[in-house]
Amino acid sequence: MAEKAPALLVVEDDPGIQSQLRWGLDEFNVVVAGDREQALAELRRHAPPVVTLDLGLPPDPNGASEGLRALGEILETAPETKVIVVSGNDDRANAVRAVGLGAYDFYQKPIDLEVLKLIIQRAYHVHRLEQENRRLQGESGSPFEGLVASSPQMLRVCRMVEKVAPTEATVLLLGESGTGKEVLARALHALSPRAKGPFVALNCAAIPDTLLESELFGYEKGAFTGAARQTKGKIEYADGGTLFLDEIGDLPQPLQVKLLRFLQERVIERLGGRTAIPVDVRVVCATNQDLEALMSEGRFREDLYYRINEIAIRIPPLREREGDAVVLARAFFQRFAAGRGGRRLRGFSPEALAAIEAYDWPGNVRELENKVKRAVIMADGPLVTPEDLELPEAGAGRMPELNLRTVRDKAERAALERALRLHEGNISQAAEALGVSRPTLYDLMRKHGLRH
Repeated sequence: MAEKAPALLVVEDDPGIQSQLRWGLDEFNVVVAGDREQALAELRRHAPPVVTLDLGLPPDPNGASEGLRALGEILETAPETKVIVVSGNDDRANAVRAVGLGAYDFYQKPIDLEVLKLIIQRAYHVHRLEQENRRLQGESGSPFEGLVASSPQMLRVCRMVEKVAPTEATVLLLGESGTGKEVLARALHALSPRAKGPFVALNCAAIPDTLLESELFGYEKGAFTGAARQTKGKIEYADGGTLFLDEIGDLPQPLQVKLLRFLQERVIERLGGRTAIPVDVRVVCATNQDLEALMSEGRFREDLYYRINEIAIRIPPLREREGDAVVLARAFFQRFAAGRGGRRLRGFSPEALAAIEAYDWPGNVRELENKVKRAVIMADGPLVTPEDLELPEAGAGRMPELNLRTVRDKAERAALERALRLHEGNISQAAEALGVSRPTLYDLMRKHGLRH
């Protein structure tokens, strides 16, 4: 059975051009609309991935006001639709304005069917790719759900998590605040044999010391004033699953002793109780503090440190994760812009992307998420700017160099300089180290202006 032709909505008020496009674009399921209201009705009826839109629609056939209004309403109704605007030779400014408002592309009259067909086919291709990308992002069940990373540094962390997860080893996650320690703790749980059991998280720094013991170990009725009934603690609730203790460096010393005993014997006693209760739980800890420094100050027990540090995984800060800031920013933008009513945002300006790459992100992923969320709310134009993100604009020297020839030349010159330094200017030894002949090395030195 032949695959059904994709729908193509042609918004055009000229009957002659309507017939020309219907005949010339017969590989598509062409639907024609003569004005803005009919275009919106056909859009809702057929949900076409691609629309061609003449800007000169009635009641303003000689202007662009009605066409631009139609563009805004089409994109508001179906944001993923690729709109190709049509303009006259003398109206390029409005075509460029339409692209700035979210149109995919434009072409100018008189119509060249071969060129138009190529633009339409490319628009369908981009629409299909974006649809597939949304489908993949929306698939549930990923053990690394919530983690967006493309840098070699974070991919190494993910590989460590995959190796460690199936074991029963106690894991210590080390990293600055906001680097995603809980996301990785959940991945350790999801990839483990305990995945169907509970995942219970407790932030040791968020609970007063006087309440932390009862939170962890539970209490019996009458154990203290206000203890009206028997209550399980976080450790018991995690039985059969994973217990995640965040900010373990803030655990008071008396509780460090009780936690160590539990890790050694795998039994607990509730506060005010006398019965030893066995608990089968895997423990994952995390901290943004230097536990070795705390040990030297006498604030963290050495025996507990070695018990929770069977395997340590260091999570690099965002400033050390090459390219991740931009990837994360785009992921956050997609999430926050999707729920934004009214004006349609298209993405980040080049200056905003450069600012994101240049900034050090002391608050890591959490800070980036907050800034993108604010920018989506505050942005006035179709693109997010550095001002919307409250980031300083990156200077020219901070812009990443992407031109391959420039990058190769820089790398080549750096290798030449290093080889000559290491071999104290000895041409024969430097050429051998670089794997080139002496004449080639001389040529390269002349190319880069290096003197012997």
